[in-house]
Amino acid sequence: MTKKTNLDDKQSTEPSVAPQPKAKEKEKKLYDVVFFHKWCKSCGLCSAFCTKKIIQTDDTGLPYIKKMDSCIGCQFCEIHCPDFAITVKERHPKRRRQNGKC
Repeated sequence: MTKKTNLDDKQSTEPSVAPQPKAKEKEKKLYDVVFFHKWCKSCGLCSAFCTKKIIQTDDTGLPYIKKMDSCIGCQFCEIHCPDFAITVKERHPKRRRQNGKC
């Protein structure tokens, strides 16, 4: 024998949950990497240890970045540069549109 249950007779003890609106996706932070080529001795540490592999070297061994938007701002290159020839800063693209108000 099979038991039949009537769902109308049972009362739900759990409150009904309204569907939540999707949270806005977090805006990706952008970073600028500045190389001071006069200080750089072309050791290649920055390009060798870049976590996203975006730092390339030219024919003379000086570093450059083709896709700056791919930088995640970890500052590994800046911290490990023996010549202090790299600076990583957060880019603020909306700053000018808001008349300097953040």
